[in-house]
Amino acid sequence: MIFYLSSKTRIKISEDTLINFIVFKILHMIEYAGLCFWLFRAFSSTITKSHLPEKLFLALFFTILYAVSDEIHQTFIPTREGVIRDVTIDAIGAFFMYIYIKNNLNFLRKFLWKKS
Repeated sequence: MIFYLSSKTRIKISEDTLINFIVFKILHMIEYAGLCFWLFRAFSSTITKSHLPEKLFLALFFTILYAVSDEIHQTFIPTREGVIRDVTIDAIGAFFMYIYIKNNLNFLRKFLWKKS
């Protein structure tokens, strides 16, 4: 979904560039927070559950790596640009999810991976 949206030409929701900037950067943060969560979930469901902090770090790392590759991809799209600022904003969204998951690892161990 992120790749698909990055392939689109610029979209405006308002004539005010500040509003567009704020809305789309918040959406960037939400997208990459979601990607970090789903990567963590994928990593933690395929290997033993005893190393969840390491899997969480891997999710953060690969999310940021994808953010970099997405900005490189955008340099090839007309009307788009790849900028470090967007990688930073994406990384902030991923880091918020990282902190949220890290603070709730005990909950995740107890409820998401309990034996049936």
